[in-house]
Amino acid sequence: MPRHARIDLPGLLQHVIVRGIERRKIFFDDIDREDLVARLSNLLGETQTVCYAWALLDNHFHLLLMPTQISLAVIMRRLLTGYAVSFNLRHKRAGHLFQNRYKSLVCDENSYLLELIRYIHLNPIRAGIISDTASLEGYPWAGHQQMLGSGRFKLVADGDVLSLFSHNKSTARKAYRQFVADGLKDDIPKLSRGGRSTSCLLDQNLRDDGQFDDRILGGGLLVERVLGAADAVGQAKSDSLEELIGVIADYFGLDASQLQFPSKQRRLVRAKAVICFVAVRYYHQPGNQVAQRLGYSSSAVSRAVERGRVVFNDCCDLRMLVTK
Repeated sequence: MPRHARIDLPGLLQHVIVRGIERRKIFFDDIDREDLVARLSNLLGETQTVCYAWALLDNHFHLLLMPTQISLAVIMRRLLTGYAVSFNLRHKRAGHLFQNRYKSLVCDENSYLLELIRYIHLNPIRAGIISDTASLEGYPWAGHQQMLGSGRFKLVADGDVLSLFSHNKSTARKAYRQFVADGLKDDIPKLSRGGRSTSCLLDQNLRDDGQFDDRILGGGLLVERVLGAADAVGQAKSDSLEELIGVIADYFGLDASQLQFPSKQRRLVRAKAVICFVAVRYYHQPGNQVAQRLGYSSSAVSRAVERGRVVFNDCCDLRMLVTK
């Protein structure tokens, strides 16, 4: 069955899980971990993305992010590609490092923010890497230390989170510490390893209004709002793609309708390659949507992007036309 498209809109809280291919280790040592954390820290600042929690384990890691300017897909592509290249060079290996698709789940900030923070920060204990919450306070590869005012990595928006417990930082940290400790008392965690709330999915209140989507952790009202916003953005992207196709078709002296059929004509091949490059790299259009419009497969779009880059860079007037 085809995979569900991700819901990827700035302003949404996203629980992200990244696993190694075949569940292999993606961190061999602290140098690896520091590399990923440094890359993540730089990206958070560059893209104005808010991080509320993070935890690195041996063969996977968790992030709780809220992108505000750049899509999650762009952020994760930069993070994972850069880390994988560095990891492979350092360990003299080749091939894929991560599973083909990271997992991401849109979450109701009001209802699940604190529960997700606790769940993510307790992961090193539940995975058996450390034994208890006392050890967790000395574990540098999660955001828990920063929440308590220590640790050398400053990734999380600790002030925003602590203010939910108390306006006094000392009091807030004590309350947060107890909140996390209480999470270990549950025989069954409120959140499963996949990031899905087991108690939430069994709660009929989510289904009573007929609104349910397994990509969203939240009630029917949130589902309705998120899907409505996603539909609006999808339509806007579709309109934007059609406008781009029209501009590039005119530049190459073609009719836009010609671009949806297979052809080996040089002008058509060049035009479609430029469309793929500009749509994917400049306008962040989904590759499968570009493929459908141009009569390509997704892999053909990926290959065309590289060809389009060469044509695009050689045509100064075309660059001015489509990026103005």
